[in-house]
Formats: sequence, C-alpha cells, structure tokens
Amino acid sequence: MTILRAVALGCGHYLPARVVENDEFAAMVETSDEWIRTRTGIERRHFAAEGEMTSDLAAAACRAALADAGLTGADLDALIVATATPDQTFPATAVTVQHAIGMRGGFAFDVQAVCAGFVFALAQANALIQSGSARRVMVVGAETFSRILDFTDRTTCVLFGDGAGALVLEAVESAGAPSDRGVLATDLHSDGRYRDLLYVDGGPSSTGTAGVVRMAGQDVFKHAVIKLAETGAAALARAGLTPADVDWLVPHQANLRIMTMTAHKLGVPMDHVVVTVQEHGNTSAASIPLALSVAHGEGRILPGDVLLMEAIGGGLAWGAAVMRW
Repeated sequence: MTILRAVALGCGHYLPARVVENDEFAAMVETSDEWIRTRTGIERRHFAAEGEMTSDLAAAACRAALADAGLTGADLDALIVATATPDQTFPATAVTVQHAIGMRGGFAFDVQAVCAGFVFALAQANALIQSGSARRVMVVGAETFSRILDFTDRTTCVLFGDGAGALVLEAVESAGAPSDRGVLATDLHSDGRYRDLLYVDGGPSSTGTAGVVRMAGQDVFKHAVIKLAETGAAALARAGLTPADVDWLVPHQANLRIMTMTAHKLGVPMDHVVVTVQEHGNTSAASIPLALSVAHGEGRILPGDVLLMEAIGGGLAWGAAVMRW
C-alpha cells in the first residue's frame, strides 16, 4: 500500500549570542556551578538579547533549515511554531516568522504544549502531509524562557535557556513499511490533573500579566521518567520497531538524570542518546529540534537512521515520535 510519509529535507537552529554560565546565578540565588551540574547536567545556557523576540530566534532557525534543505520560504505550504513564549497574545508568532522568511502563501499557526510542543507540532505536520493538505511543512520549536523566569527561585531560574530549532518536511510516496524514510509514528498524551505541577502563574484572562514559571520539581521528575519511557515504547510499537532499532534517542533536554534513566528504561545505550543540555539548558519546545540540528550538523545522524524523539512538559503534556532520517 502506497502512503505519503513526512520526510526530513533539512534542519537548522539558532542560539542567542549571550552565554550565561552557571556561576552567574550564584550572585542572584543560593546556588553554585557544582550544585547545578550535579542535579541537572547543565553548565551554561543562552539568553536572548534585549529586544530579541521568539520570532527572531524562530526565523533564524528556519533560514538555517531552509539553507540545509536547499529551499526558500516560498517553497513552503505550511509553517508550525511550537512555543510557550509567543511574541504577543495574538497574532500567532508563526505568522511573524512566515513574513520574515519570505513565505507568501500557505498558512502558519502556533502550537502550545510547552516542552512537548515540538512533538505535538511534528504530529500536526505529519497529519497535514498524510492528508494531502500540505506538501512541504516547516516545524519550529522556539522559546525565550528567560522572559518568564523568577530569578529569586533557584529551583527554576537555573534550568532554562533560549533558542530555536527547525525541521523541513516534504511529502514522499512510500510503501507504508517500517523501512520507509520519514515520520513512522507519533504518540501524544496530556493529563490536566497534573497542570499545577508545572505552570506559569499569569495570563491574559487570569492576571493580565505574563507571570513566571512555577514547578514542583520532584513530582515532575517522577512523572517524566515513567511517562517518557512509556510513550517512547508506544511510538516504537506503532512504527513496528523496537528499542534495538533506535540509532538515536533525541530527548527533550530538561535534565541529564531524566534522560539517563529514561534511556535505561527503554534499553537504549547512552552513546546512542543526543545530549546537549550541558550547553543549552532546558529550551522547552526548542530543545528537541535544537539537539537534532546540532547532531545533524556534526554528521552523527545518517540517512536511514531511526530517531526516537520524546518530551514532557506542563499540562502535563507528553509524547514521542519515531522518524527514519
């Protein structure tokens, strides 16, 4: 049976110029480089400059992905931006990016599933391609989390960074087998009972302010390890594959301990896990495409490689996607 698969054409990323080392936080809160590294694996992260917005980061990542694919913005039918830190309440950050990259036709919209946003956006892009609604789709994860941090709370302010990553997908007729290139399966979940474990204490209809990040770290940690392993296994099963088939696990870069424990539960060795958290911190929806772009740029990801991407964020929302490069 011939079906349409969403096949990767190129990827790219962008990081703001300002690098924030762990030691900078010692002047703000009771912490240290050793404390942060030991508990999270994070050594540094990037913060956007004054006046640099989420759309700026996203557009730069899109341009890099388009260059990698040998395309221009005019070649795209759809653009999806996953972000929890939009430029404005409306319009969607995606339309600003659409204009910035010279995409004059098609459509653009935002997806909000916090740290799981890229996986949710990838699933939407895959559905658009499989339904025939779009032929080429840009999927972007972009965040400026530095704008919603409480720099008196050492449990959250040291964790997050800013950045963007983008992936260009194209519809390709395929056999409908696990050996196909492209997105092979996705698995999405959310459970609003846990919405108070990780949230921002503000919003247009509640406080009229942007608010700042609040998190019950230990509870999120426990949910993350279990749910990420389960969704990863489920996505692989839907794709007709097993953990032994995974060439690269590309997880949400939240915490090195979570990534290590999840990989162990799945049976994926750590030398097959893309780890960038030490350089970027937790960039929320940007973390998977950013890590993917870094690994691709280093030549680690090769044609035919099976990638398992997974993430969990506020909501709680979580999910996984399996793709053959």
